[in-house]
Amino acid sequence: MPDPDVARESIWIPFMRDEMHCDEQTLIIGDCSGAEATMRYVESYKVHSIILVSPCVTDLGEENEKLSGYYDRPWEWAKMRSNTQSITVFGSTDDPYIKWAEMQEVVDNLNPELHKFHDQGHFEVQTFPELIPVVKRRLNST
Repeated sequence: MPDPDVARESIWIPFMRDEMHCDEQTLIIGDCSGAEATMRYVESYKVHSIILVSPCVTDLGEENEKLSGYYDRPWEWAKMRSNTQSITVFGSTDDPYIKWAEMQEVVDNLNPELHKFHDQGHFEVQTFPELIPVVKRRLNST
């Protein structure tokens, strides 16, 4: 993705739309800032499925996150739900960056298929075997 350090909404959303061509046939996997970009994207555009890894709903008090532009207005949960056929969330209660309460707010508002862990931190791993069956299932439902 362009602008990886700040992950500005003003850059990422047009990139997802115009360069990646995310549409009703697309499965989007968004991790951390990518999860917030995915949520903002599906407020306005239809996609097949979304998988959110370690999503949050506030800037966490971080200046860099404030600059991204995702957190300066309310989340449009109903639009997100209506613009995608399926929503999955992966999160861990021991995430060192994002408190579980942030992820729980996403879960409470989107009613996703939830994969809750207590020992995966921020999922900063080389392999993510728990993700594979979810992706396969979503791809088989397109």
